[in-house]
Amino acid sequence: MSIGLLILGFVLVIKGADLLVTGGSALAKKFHVSDLVIGLTVVAFGTSLPELSVNIAASVKGSSEIALTNVLGSNVANIFLILGISSVIFPLTVTKGTVWKEIPLSFLAVIVLAILAGDDLIDGEQSSILTRIDGLILLCFFVIFIYYSAGIAIEGPAMAEAATGKTYSLSKSAVSIFAGLALLMIGGKLIVEGAVSVATRLNVSESIIGATIVAVGTSIPELATSALAAYKKNPDIAVGNVVGSNIFNIFFILGLSTVIQPLPVQSNNTVHFAAALVGSVILFLCMFTGKRKILDRWEGALLFLGYFVYLYLVVSFG
Repeated sequence: MSIGLLILGFVLVIKGADLLVTGGSALAKKFHVSDLVIGLTVVAFGTSLPELSVNIAASVKGSSEIALTNVLGSNVANIFLILGISSVIFPLTVTKGTVWKEIPLSFLAVIVLAILAGDDLIDGEQSSILTRIDGLILLCFFVIFIYYSAGIAIEGPAMAEAATGKTYSLSKSAVSIFAGLALLMIGGKLIVEGAVSVATRLNVSESIIGATIVAVGTSIPELATSALAAYKKNPDIAVGNVVGSNIFNIFFILGLSTVIQPLPVQSNNTVHFAAALVGSVILFLCMFTGKRKILDRWEGALLFLGYFVYLYLVVSFG
């Protein structure tokens, strides 16, 4: 039964990703908005819906370790696993704005979270707490991000020319996007349920489940969407989806989760914070190695291998 849920979830997620990328690109062209903006907002939010649903459920049930490690593990998977695979499929050209603004903003998100979560850990305590005030601070940063994204959308004709893809009517684009989002949510939920069921039978800790199986399961929409966008040679959506999702995950999803229920932070979560920080730094440095502002195939392969190093550290120290 668990394996069946996983297979069905994968099928729904892949189809949902196809609809979301197609509808998102068409919407961008319809309103003369760049694919990057659509990737940072509509697509990023859509592919982050599984994380949102899992975290809200985890917060309500008091499963704090799953709520926190799901977000951090998903962000690590987004950079190392998803961008790694996507750039191997097709080298990803990254815009100047993404290099100097969006990637640093995703790095800032982890820094802010680490500061809010690590005050007691720095003093030598074994645990700390993300309070509701901390959650509100994260949500305020999210509002700033949305304001920034809106600014990109109205920057001018040059951005409009960046939009690619087929032209659909507004209604057809909307149906494609909402259908894609629905399939992503359902598929992501089935994947998580199946994976957690299997992991629980193996008697694996909640922290490791959250950082690995649940995190990867909820990142399947990002993987399917970015990989498909790379295959269709649409790097703006492939990169914007990942960077936008990482920002959404921390500022919005974790912020909302913490407002619902304060989340304890254990000292063994350090490996997840460190991996998320290192991932953002490596992604930034990759923009200046090889071909500038291009995530080459060899760099993607290194990112992909780096994810298995992270898994080893999680199992060893998580």
